[in-house]
Amino acid sequence: MKAAKYAVEFIGAFFLIFTIGMTVIDPGGAGDFAPLAIASVLVVMVYAGGHVSGAHYNPAVTLAAFIRGKCPASDVVPYIIAQCAAAAGAAALVLFLKQGEAVTPVAPLVVPALIAEFLFTFALCYVVLNVATAKATAGNSNYGLAIGFTVLVGAYSVGSISGGAFNPAVAVGLGVMGVLKWTDVWIHFSGEVAGAIAAAIAFKALVKDQS
Repeated sequence: MKAAKYAVEFIGAFFLIFTIGMTVIDPGGAGDFAPLAIASVLVVMVYAGGHVSGAHYNPAVTLAAFIRGKCPASDVVPYIIAQCAAAAGAAALVLFLKQGEAVTPVAPLVVPALIAEFLFTFALCYVVLNVATAKATAGNSNYGLAIGFTVLVGAYSVGSISGGAFNPAVAVGLGVMGVLKWTDVWIHFSGEVAGAIAAAIAFKALVKDQS
């Protein structure tokens, strides 16, 4: 059922963005361990929903999967709507739970942030396509860990440069929470969309048996 797929995308994206907000905004911020918590919730939600929706939880992954041929065109817009609606809802709940707390928005430099978001969105989408959609890796039990650890590496590597979203829905959530200025969201969207397209192109060029 299509409704089930969209619901799973909402649930997974909701818990991803909720965890991000709860761990990066004080009080109760996880500090240096925030990326580990974020990667962990992504891992468990990928395992929980992968068999239903493919566990994208990320419009960039949905775009890459569509270009690769593993996401029907009819699912692209509903997936993205579900993911972004979940991001807005999760962000609103974070603000409610942490009401009254001042949030200082990050101020990324345009070019470094673009590069950072492009590189690790590329890495994330490239990993997803290879571990979760390729014939050679079909049925593997480690795809969730591979996906989660890609986000973990990215967050620790370039989180201080761009905020480490690698996901347009996350960027929406960060905007709602005030962690990211709305005037800077385009930086993330641009780098992430470009990274997704590049990852799909690389996969199609490098993987021979894609069925």
